[in-house]
Amino acid sequence: MWWVDSWRRAVAGATALIVLCSLVTAALIGGAGGTPRAEAAAATSPTISGNTPRSADQGPLITNDIQLELDDDGVLRAQETIAFDGEAPETFSRALTTVMLYDEEYDRRFGIDRVRAVDPDGGTVPVETEQEGSSLLVRMDTAGRDRVQLDYTVTGAVTEVTGGIQLEWRAVGAYSHTVESTDVTVRAPLPPEALSCLAGEPRSAMYCTASDMGMDASLSHFLQADMAPTDRLDIVVTYPEGTAEAAPDLERRWSLASAFAITPTTATLFGLLLLLPVAGLVALVRIRGRDERALRKESAAGDNDPVQDRPGALPRFHAPDDVHPGQIGTLIDERVDIADLTATVLDLAVRGHLRIEELPQHRFTFVDWRLVRESGEADEPLLPSEELLMEALFGDAETVTLSELASARRAPHFPERIDRVRDQLYRDMVRLGWFARSPDQERGLWTTVGMAVTAAGVLLTGVLAAFTGFAFTGLAIVIVGAAVTAGAQYMPAKTRLGSSVYAHTMGFRDYLLSERATQVPADRRVVFFSRYLPYAVIFDDVERWAALLAQAAGTDLTRTELDGDGLHWYTGPEGWRPEEDLADSVSTFLVTLTGAITNTRRLRSLNSFRTDS
Repeated sequence: MWWVDSWRRAVAGATALIVLCSLVTAALIGGAGGTPRAEAAAATSPTISGNTPRSADQGPLITNDIQLELDDDGVLRAQETIAFDGEAPETFSRALTTVMLYDEEYDRRFGIDRVRAVDPDGGTVPVETEQEGSSLLVRMDTAGRDRVQLDYTVTGAVTEVTGGIQLEWRAVGAYSHTVESTDVTVRAPLPPEALSCLAGEPRSAMYCTASDMGMDASLSHFLQADMAPTDRLDIVVTYPEGTAEAAPDLERRWSLASAFAITPTTATLFGLLLLLPVAGLVALVRIRGRDERALRKESAAGDNDPVQDRPGALPRFHAPDDVHPGQIGTLIDERVDIADLTATVLDLAVRGHLRIEELPQHRFTFVDWRLVRESGEADEPLLPSEELLMEALFGDAETVTLSELASARRAPHFPERIDRVRDQLYRDMVRLGWFARSPDQERGLWTTVGMAVTAAGVLLTGVLAAFTGFAFTGLAIVIVGAAVTAGAQYMPAKTRLGSSVYAHTMGFRDYLLSERATQVPADRRVVFFSRYLPYAVIFDDVERWAALLAQAAGTDLTRTELDGDGLHWYTGPEGWRPEEDLADSVSTFLVTLTGAITNTRRLRSLNSFRTDS
């Protein structure tokens, strides 16, 4: 509708844009199945400063002897002896892997603890550690030393397999310098049953230089020669069942599919959250059912002649519950729309508060109308909303043309005055006890709540998608918010009195749509048909009643009456004949007035947008 505030449309559009952007972003991040964090680690080795290949006349010859001992608890205790034949570098670094790819769904995490380094005399060697991606970089101060011993522990390296356990560990993730030889020896409570190793560049499937189980098959030994800084050495050893506890630390890898995984838990939460709008729908049906029940019981009260007999005077028109056209329109659809305003203007004319004068149409010009302020009938005073409408039309003037009202330059205050009329009609709904709260305010409140819930749902879904696998649950909040926003248009509910008046109004509509409404004494047809006409605008039957009024005017009124006060509220130019031209004139007037109100509001909205920009 034309009166919906632009900020609400903007917020609604922004909410939809947020939802769309969040889904697109999630799709771009997640891809088809998500990008494994550890897969990237497997594809590229950490870059360690100073990692230049060794040549014959450059740097010392470096060897590393790694002793690994697996205890009953599955903790791997490491002791590395790094020897330098020649002048040692100022620092030497090692990369210890903390995250690796486990399977299509999970990453495997390793815990690195108790990192320390000593020299051959037992003196402490300064050590710095830094987490970089999927590796822990260990940097040791080796200047002036020919040997350094590095100690640390590893957890999460043991996995349970069929018939036993398996130790999987990247013995070397990266070096800062070329290492001539790397010896790895693994001891455990029980002898190994099988072993394997991979070495070389990332993703390489090459076996390491050598591997064996020792002379008595009681330990595992691996050797890799000439390891470049980016080379890695992976070892796998299988042991009998019971050798050590197998407790790998697995973490579900983020992906769009995993973030929005549908599980019994997420499905249950999703369903529970969706019960909220269902409960609201049930309540709304009950409220609407009250309106329908009242309509069925009481509509007959309004389906009668709207005539009030007066002793010693002619009968007069009296609408059910004394409801005016603009009020009826607002009561029916719970909105103040343009038809309610144009019907009120026509009603003010019929009741003598203004006169509509159709101006002569010159060649190549549009037809125009002049509105003339009149005193009106004393026994039918203006309602507050009608007083505001008269002010909106005339201001301080006595006459105004529709072309002037349609001009933002000539009637700059017309749109805002129309807004005041609209607000007053909403207040009338509350003042008369037909609504507990202004329908416009009720819709605005629930629209705001719905948008806020939608935005909160989008935010919650993003947070859940980033850190958990419950993002599917967050979508329920988004749906609830969208449902509340959409349902806000149906939230205004009539009171019991309002439902009763509404039922009478529907009965009055049935009366006006029937042939019984035309059965009026000839001397009163013009008066009553004129009073019916504004209500016919609300009930979308204006063309029929304008034609009936034109016919009655041509039949029941003399030429003198037509030229005088017979049709006091609408006059035409020279040559205009009510019996022939009134129906088309009234329809065209209403269309033009509708356009004037609509265009001025559009221009006002456009000017406000330009000012804000």
